[in-house]
Amino acid sequence: MNDLIDRLIDLAFAEDIGDGDHTTLSSIPATAMGKSKLLIKEAGVLAGVEIAKEIFHRFDPTMKVEVFINDGTEVKPGDIVMIVEGKVQSLLQTERLMLNVMQRMSGIATMTRKYVKQLEGTKTRVLDTRKTTPGMRMLEKEAVKIGGGVNHRIGLFDMILLKDNHVDFAGGIDKAITRAQEYLKEKGKDLKIEIEVRNFDELQQVLNIGGVDRIMLDNFTPENTRKAVEMIGGRYETESSGGITFDTLRNYAETGVDYISVGALTHSVKGLDMSFKAV
Repeated sequence: MNDLIDRLIDLAFAEDIGDGDHTTLSSIPATAMGKSKLLIKEAGVLAGVEIAKEIFHRFDPTMKVEVFINDGTEVKPGDIVMIVEGKVQSLLQTERLMLNVMQRMSGIATMTRKYVKQLEGTKTRVLDTRKTTPGMRMLEKEAVKIGGGVNHRIGLFDMILLKDNHVDFAGGIDKAITRAQEYLKEKGKDLKIEIEVRNFDELQQVLNIGGVDRIMLDNFTPENTRKAVEMIGGRYETESSGGITFDTLRNYAETGVDYISVGALTHSVKGLDMSFKAV
């Protein structure tokens, strides 16, 4: 997956710099050396330090990065995360990409930590989803982990997740599960199978057929989730999904469900405010 991150960095530089940062090239001598500091302007959880180092070194291997605060740390306004030393031209050309990545990742880690704290004392873990910024999924999922959450599947390739549309197009729960099992056998693949159910009738069908690893309870109320978890009785992992907000999170966790997936961790997060200033 590292090659995906390298390709993302290359694409982001191509998008930003194009045929040259003419402002910097025209106003700053190529020989000028300097230092910049990454300054936190808002309280939250820091994420993206390791990727930031990669961005600097990929652009200009001579840049020196001194890190004072690591990923996963709670930060406050005035904190200095790192000081970067090198050619002023390099500092100016890497600034925006580094900030875009760190602000977004820190925003996601901050939101995730808030959800994780809300679940303290229960056995339930918070999962991310595929509702990510195209091209940035690896970084956004990494930020969820830094915040204390758990990654659901990375993409469509590392798990079978039979959702309502798959079930409807396949012609029912039994066909969907059987075909998935046959496919895995035929391809020699060892992937977990998860299936989404919309009501107790579908849940009963899954329990009758078996052969899955996890059951996703889609848009169940907390009361119905509790009943479903009792019906499943620990035979399969359980996941709640659909319309769960921060305010209802705890109610779902108290039903004894194993996982709650939350699209909001990655799809509508506000970046954490920080700036990169000359020292």
